[in-house]
Amino acid sequence: MQDLMQFITDRLGPAGPLYLVGGLGLFLILLTIPFFLKKQDDPLEKLKASNQGGSKDGTDKHREALRAKQANERLERYSTFLEPQNEEEYSAIKLKLLQAGYRSKDAVRYYYFAQFALGILGLLAGTIYFMLFIAQTEPTTQTTLLWILGPGGAGYYLPKYWVNKRLTERKQEIEEGFPDSLDMLLVCVEAGQSIDQAIIRVAEELRASYEHLADEFEMVSWEIKAGKDKAAVFQDMAERCGVNDISSFVTVLIQSATFGTSIADALRVYAAEMRDKRVMRAEEAANKLPTKMTLATMMFCVPPLLIILVGPSIVNIQALGQ
Repeated sequence: MQDLMQFITDRLGPAGPLYLVGGLGLFLILLTIPFFLKKQDDPLEKLKASNQGGSKDGTDKHREALRAKQANERLERYSTFLEPQNEEEYSAIKLKLLQAGYRSKDAVRYYYFAQFALGILGLLAGTIYFMLFIAQTEPTTQTTLLWILGPGGAGYYLPKYWVNKRLTERKQEIEEGFPDSLDMLLVCVEAGQSIDQAIIRVAEELRASYEHLADEFEMVSWEIKAGKDKAAVFQDMAERCGVNDISSFVTVLIQSATFGTSIADALRVYAAEMRDKRVMRAEEAANKLPTKMTLATMMFCVPPLLIILVGPSIVNIQALGQ
């Protein structure tokens, strides 16, 4: 036993046994978490499943196979841990993931599972790295916490950073492609197509340039074919995109259908407005460019210029002084 303690002390430093006990305790905690989080099956649900299983024929089985599952069965066991219990918080994160392009019913659970898993992996990786390379140098408490908790915090916030980045990129792509989609809708409607046919054609044409916007139009066409109310379909599209331009466009379409005005006229006016708005956004970005370039100019252009102009004078002054 003394030889083992001496070996641990030589490898990990004077605090080696403490690190070993702490790592062992963390491992045991991680080992017992799945047992505490496992969701017990409801006896009534078991009885209901057994009763239904004996009465289904081949047609019922085929019909059940065509239906989308409500949730992943493996994640369902840990739904209490992988989903916010607050309904408002759950709706907010679900809408955020939906606007980022994650439409799966298990998206919220995958998101929280990724945060939990990456946080634990980062914590373990930081602990192992600290024990192997940093512990021999007798680090301070601040350094110890930084190397152990830092990777865990980075892993925990990595999914949030990824979702925010994807959300921003998706909104930007939709904003850039929306004026072109309005022009295509206007051309199709003026050519004699209905708004439903025009949406299908626009989804096909936009696929090569603006994939996310094409997906939204395609989903709108599917929901309209399924018999859903057009006003609700367009409102859902505005909610999924999270772009103010599309929300205004949905309002224009609903008002046009309510008051019986021509959709082509509404599209013509709104398409012209969106084109002007895109030009204004480009001009705004161009006007911001000189301000953003000021710091880079001062950092990379002014010092070399000063060296070129003042350098020879400094050399001459030093030569005269000698």
